[in-house]
Amino acid sequence: MAATTLKLKGMSCASCASSIQTAIQQVPGVNDVQVNFATEQASVEYDEQGTNLEKIQAAVADAGYEASERENLGIGKEDAQEQAERKAQQKALLLKTVVSGIIGGVLILGTLPIMLGVDIPGWPMFLHNRWLQLVLATPVLFWCGQSFFVGAWKAFTHRAANMNTLIALGTGAAYAYSLFVTLFPGFLVSQGLAPEVYYETAVVIIAMLLLGRYMEDRAKGQTSDAIRQLMGLQANTARIVRQGEEIDLPIEDVVVGDIVIVRPGEKIPVDGEVTQGTSTVDESMVTGEPIPVKKEQGEEVIGATINKAGSFQFRASRVGKDTVLAQIVQLVQDAQGSKAPIQKLADQVTGWFVPVVIAIAIITFTLWFNTMGNITLALLTTVGVLIIACPCALGLATPTSIMVGTGKGAENGILIKDAESLERSHKIQAIVLDKTGTLTEGKPTVTDYRTIRGIANGNELKLLQMAAAVERNSEHPLAEAVVNYAQSQGIEKSKLTGTQNFEAVTGKGVQGTFDGQLVQIGTERWMQELGVDTERLQGQRQAWEAAAKTTAWIAIDGKAEGLMGISDALKKTSKQAVSALQKMGLEVVMLTGDNQQTAEAIAQAVGIRRVFAEVRPDQKAAQIKQLQAEGKVVAMVGDGINDAPALAQADVGLSIGTGTDVAIAASDITLISGDLQGIVTAIQLSKATIANIRQNLFFAFIYNVAGIPIAAGILYPIFGWLLNPIIAGAAMAFSSVSVVTNALRLRNFQPKGIH
Repeated sequence: MAATTLKLKGMSCASCASSIQTAIQQVPGVNDVQVNFATEQASVEYDEQGTNLEKIQAAVADAGYEASERENLGIGKEDAQEQAERKAQQKALLLKTVVSGIIGGVLILGTLPIMLGVDIPGWPMFLHNRWLQLVLATPVLFWCGQSFFVGAWKAFTHRAANMNTLIALGTGAAYAYSLFVTLFPGFLVSQGLAPEVYYETAVVIIAMLLLGRYMEDRAKGQTSDAIRQLMGLQANTARIVRQGEEIDLPIEDVVVGDIVIVRPGEKIPVDGEVTQGTSTVDESMVTGEPIPVKKEQGEEVIGATINKAGSFQFRASRVGKDTVLAQIVQLVQDAQGSKAPIQKLADQVTGWFVPVVIAIAIITFTLWFNTMGNITLALLTTVGVLIIACPCALGLATPTSIMVGTGKGAENGILIKDAESLERSHKIQAIVLDKTGTLTEGKPTVTDYRTIRGIANGNELKLLQMAAAVERNSEHPLAEAVVNYAQSQGIEKSKLTGTQNFEAVTGKGVQGTFDGQLVQIGTERWMQELGVDTERLQGQRQAWEAAAKTTAWIAIDGKAEGLMGISDALKKTSKQAVSALQKMGLEVVMLTGDNQQTAEAIAQAVGIRRVFAEVRPDQKAAQIKQLQAEGKVVAMVGDGINDAPALAQADVGLSIGTGTDVAIAASDITLISGDLQGIVTAIQLSKATIANIRQNLFFAFIYNVAGIPIAAGILYPIFGWLLNPIIAGAAMAFSSVSVVTNALRLRNFQPKGIH
């Protein structure tokens, strides 16, 4: 299975996007395709055994458009190239807009006295000369408006119709009728018709549409500001040590394994591991935490973060598209190019919109001409219907809001996988929070330690050594806490080796043989299953668990010998985040493998009322299903490998960015900083984005539902002036602009009610 992103050229409206999507879908071997009109891109998944990129591009070309693969030129470079192309296009578009606007103004001046029905002394009536108007109007139609006619012709040759078709038919009809009147005025007089021309109508409509397209293009460019801001974070050069010499290289020339030197105040160029020196690094770009983090030998550094006071060297481990920043940019780009389910209705409408509008225009002309016998009225209403119809607004309503919303999420440290995840988030009714690493810091420490035999003959340290030696083989955070505690008590690392037959028992504990004895460390429930008597130290266990500490029993050869109390501090923002979620009307649930008493103590501390405790990792997904069976839309928040199945099962999976790659890959939304307030922000952003989309769709639908009948003359007896096609052109031009402008309001989004 292969996937690619294609850059598209030649699209003028949502109907074009629909035509391209249909063309690609019909290529044998293509499994999935999403064409985004706002980003002018197509995301395609295809079977390499059944087709290839060339065949897909050929299908797009056959449909009358151009497609080229999005090259990986390095972070920022491709965007710079696209920006240069966009600016060149905007410059050419602006020139044509100005030229058509000036000529349109001249033609309006020539016809103003006639339009007003009054004589204006000294008015330059020569401007109303039909031949002069023909000379002025022709270059506007066929140079300024060239793209409309070329696009319409391409669509026609492929037996299709799009927005260009409507514009070309409308302006072309006005121009062709005026040309006929200019060449054969006597014929109309003989038929009892006034030989009026409508060159100004065709010209001003094109000027309005070009102005609207120019404003729309500029506004669409602003929807990707978040991407450009992210790209702007990267350093341009890196100081590398090669063959004993220090050299400055462009960022794209750095390779894995290079030794990179970072001086005070510089941006770290790529991801890597510190090999020499110490410093503090501002990682707020990634984590959102303003406090600089100390870095020393063996620790990881992230590209685009800022070195503070010290100087150090590091070995590059990820460069180019593999860096954290590049992956964040890619995630945001993928999300911006995806489609939300709410867009399906608009896509269905645009699929048949243009043919229906052409049919309405024909009916309009026929009715007015047959009932009134007035070719002028019939022509004006027909041109108005063709021009005012605008599937562009429908096509832009959803993707522009998605682009701004996902970009705003990235600014707030929230990476949204796709538009569907963003849309689902606003429906969440219950949110399940994992305990360790989500509500808590995920850095447990042993705070209490008791043995049944006391400290006689060094028993306490010997038992601790045995437990730590076994735990050293585990990657669980609690195991790390035991090992660290043993070392803090003076037990050397070299004495924690020699464990045999190690086994991690999922959700229960670990066991292994040390110095010929079976050592088992784990939960009380596991001890009971093993038949280990835990009657002694029960009072201590209950006291520790009431204080929200996790307890771990130590058994040697089947007999309980000791007990540990392990504490994991709550994150500072956990209580506020839970309160904010509950105020939003969400049911907050805690899910943990910890014992019931400890879980309830922690839940009480943060204000959670419903707890699923003593849940094994393989049972977490089942708990999510239970909530879904209650009819709830469920979100799951976690950070560990054992959370991945539950994250995938949930309607919306949110992973803590400080967690494992597996959890992040299984989630729909990633909170880069690990701050639970990001959950509140993500849901609020989802609600704001969906509300914005609904506003856009409402305006787009209402515009067309009301605009087409008005243009067809339904209000002619009362408001005859509304039949002027120039008004229709202005309305059509600014309908798309208004939708994009409304979407840009999302850039003002600010999280509420968290602190």
